[in-house]
Amino acid sequence: MTYIQAPADKRLVWYLAMEEYLAKQVDEELFVTWIASPTVIFGRHQVMEAEVNVDFCRANGIAMYRRKSGGGCVYADEGNLMMSMISPNKHSDEVFQQFLDKVSGVLRDLGFAAVKSEHNDIMVEGHKVSGNACYALPTGTIVHGTLLVNVDFEALQQAITPSVEKLAKHGVKSVRQRVANLSQYAAFDSIKTLDALNAHLIDALCVRARELSNEEIETINVIEKTYLNPQFIKGQ
Repeated sequence: MTYIQAPADKRLVWYLAMEEYLAKQVDEELFVTWIASPTVIFGRHQVMEAEVNVDFCRANGIAMYRRKSGGGCVYADEGNLMMSMISPNKHSDEVFQQFLDKVSGVLRDLGFAAVKSEHNDIMVEGHKVSGNACYALPTGTIVHGTLLVNVDFEALQQAITPSVEKLAKHGVKSVRQRVANLSQYAAFDSIKTLDALNAHLIDALCVRARELSNEEIETINVIEKTYLNPQFIKGQ
């Protein structure tokens, strides 16, 4: 795979726009990682008010956006590594499983007991450390996900409000009971930082890297506006 070196300090949805741009002309597998300021990102078909504690997010400066892929609601902050794989393979289910296999394999190589779940999460010792979603385009497939490294779980639990039925489906009583940070596990002692984990992922999965051109960045800026449209965010 080729690693795409994206600019830092962008809104989370800028990186989703970047994925979309890359997927429209992809001719090889690409891998991207980034870190976002506190943000809640919810699935294409979700009702924002049913999944997000809007008042809490507004009061605490947590951005709220809708993505174009399906899946559940995700909280991200500086303790969370965001990652995506963009592939020219249009068989999205196949690409999804390849992505999960690659990331969980790297985690196992680092000493974590990482396994895929039937819900397309990556679990360590029964706790979710990575949530993932897939988005198919006519030109290729985007798979994106999270790695919980040192996330603020208090903020996560306050910002996301899943239904009792959804929690029961996973056999837990709260979001906090179901998730864990990789930094909680002994295997993280040899890694020490999120940046070091990111570097290891890139080294393990990619054989080359390239930067985005100024022209590409300007095109992505235009695509980002579709995510910032208030009607799109509200699902109208």
